[in-house]
Amino acid sequence: MDRFVKNFIISSIIYLGISSILGVCMLRYPSLMSLKFVHSHLNMLGWVSMMIYGVGYHVLPRFSGRPLRYPQLGELHFLAANISLIGMLLFYTLNVFMPLKTFEGFAAVFGALQVVSIGLFFYNMLATLLPKA
Repeated sequence: MDRFVKNFIISSIIYLGISSILGVCMLRYPSLMSLKFVHSHLNMLGWVSMMIYGVGYHVLPRFSGRPLRYPQLGELHFLAANISLIGMLLFYTLNVFMPLKTFEGFAAVFGALQVVSIGLFFYNMLATLLPKA
């Protein structure tokens, strides 16, 4: 198993734990309900997407009978996906508690980087799975 595949799966499990704890805290302290965006993105981009990336990178090339076309892109994808998720949620949270256009802007920049990271997965999978013309 490639290192980045294992890292995607491990980070996914960590995000699940963090989002679960945050969910319980939100129930206990209703003032934290303003962090629903953080909770849902930890679940969807953290837990679910990271697990899909890890399993997808490991399984899909094997199903197609081809090696992963760009393993280095997988490493870059892992870094971009995690940095962008953490940055987006950090600046979103800061903006909830101390509203500043700067925090809002940084959250948007990291959100855009998350979209780029999704594009890396999309490209790498298609380059691996689609036969050359």
